[in-house]
Amino acid sequence: MRIHIATDHAGLEFSRDLQEHLRSAGHEVIDHGPAEYDELDDYPSFCINAAIGVIADQQAGVEALGIVFGGSGNGEQMAANKVRGARAALVWNVATAQLAREHNDANLISIGARQHTVEEAILFIDTFIATPFSGAERHARRIAQLAEYEDTGAIAGKQVD
Repeated sequence: MRIHIATDHAGLEFSRDLQEHLRSAGHEVIDHGPAEYDELDDYPSFCINAAIGVIADQQAGVEALGIVFGGSGNGEQMAANKVRGARAALVWNVATAQLAREHNDANLISIGARQHTVEEAILFIDTFIATPFSGAERHARRIAQLAEYEDTGAIAGKQVD
């Protein structure tokens, strides 16, 4: 599987360790940056580019997911979710990693590098990658409503005020 990764300065070393883990597990890793430590870097461009990569790959039929990191993971998740089609979930334990895929068909996760150890993050990531979308009608319906809003500004045929 192709995995798109991005971070900010807070998650740079964390990201490098996790990329090594993913490559050793046989995944192709695309690193969207940053390439070096800069405490003044701006994570939105890195995370948006990772989300763009995931969506482009998925639309081309390439099996792909994304992982973004930062101090808390909050801003990185918000940035990734600005990309049409991105469903980035903030993950803080195994259950949220699993549910992000099962219920939300998340295609990216965000992890706070200052909140977790590398070992915890590996567990979250491996769970996320291994868990399939349930395909349950109610979950598919809700995901479709999100996509409809992105495309039309309406949800289930009702204009959002």
